[in-house]
Amino acid sequence: MRRRYLFPILLAMAGAQAQTPPVQVGAWPDKPIRIIVPLPPGGPSDIVLRAALEKMQPQFRQPLVLENKPGAAGNLGASEAARAAPDGHTWLWSTDTLLTVNPHVYKQLGFKPDDLVPVMIASSFSQTLVCNAGLGVKALPEWLKKVKAEKLSYASGGAGSPGHLSTELLLSTTGSDMAHIPYKGPAPAVQDVIGGQVPCGFLAGPTVLPHVRSGRLVALAVSGARRSPALPEVPTVAEAGVAGYDATFSLVLFAPRGVPDPVVAAFTRSLAQALSQPDVVDKLKATDQEVVASNPAVAAKTVADTSRKWGEVARRIKLQLD
Repeated sequence: MRRRYLFPILLAMAGAQAQTPPVQVGAWPDKPIRIIVPLPPGGPSDIVLRAALEKMQPQFRQPLVLENKPGAAGNLGASEAARAAPDGHTWLWSTDTLLTVNPHVYKQLGFKPDDLVPVMIASSFSQTLVCNAGLGVKALPEWLKKVKAEKLSYASGGAGSPGHLSTELLLSTTGSDMAHIPYKGPAPAVQDVIGGQVPCGFLAGPTVLPHVRSGRLVALAVSGARRSPALPEVPTVAEAGVAGYDATFSLVLFAPRGVPDPVVAAFTRSLAQALSQPDVVDKLKATDQEVVASNPAVAAKTVADTSRKWGEVARRIKLQLD
């Protein structure tokens, strides 16, 4: 419910953005502001942040610089952000799995999770359960019946990826079992589902959307609590019959622990205004995301609750990564 009422407020804020004075909190910022993205350039999170930073830049007297630092499932960039001085000149923009999954599955993170503080849930997104059209299933109940009758496999973008965790949560909730086929990212996984080498998988919406529309893949359900803005006709897993199921993921803005509250408030306020702009909202929808733009308290609770859920899943399937 919180998200439903928050977005109209952000739209109202956006109307006054042109009159928003430059952001100044004492001497901050007195040098360029870095936003570290621990993912390769060109992905959905990267595209949305670049669009938001363009809106934010006029409010700041220093450059806003996006730095892609991919590697080690995000741990490399997170380590750099965690070591940064807590002065508001370094931030981290990543999927929530960085703190909700990685601490449970990686023996060596390279940073202490407590050294990073979630200060905003920027957007939410789901995974889409798709199957090769030749499998012959068109609804989740049919799929579950087939899974229990046959030994099927499923594809994911990799061990510990959102698709992997979403599937294992669904399997454990329904008392089902499947063989996991991990890939190096969702794109090759989608290609093998299209080719029939693997019958199905929970995969990223932007990757599967064109193939669902072309008829090469059949979308059965989305993992989140709400329907996808890109595929509104596809039910959630809960709507399709698995009550209580929810595998919602988020894009999160993190700060090194200790950044002063007024600086956090100023930066997140500017980001919330940018995310509410119609063209940025459209970019989010195109990448299967919805604006949330939460406050720090909601961000902290969301990340903590999600971490507990995925920690239980990781322990159940004995997921450990190097």
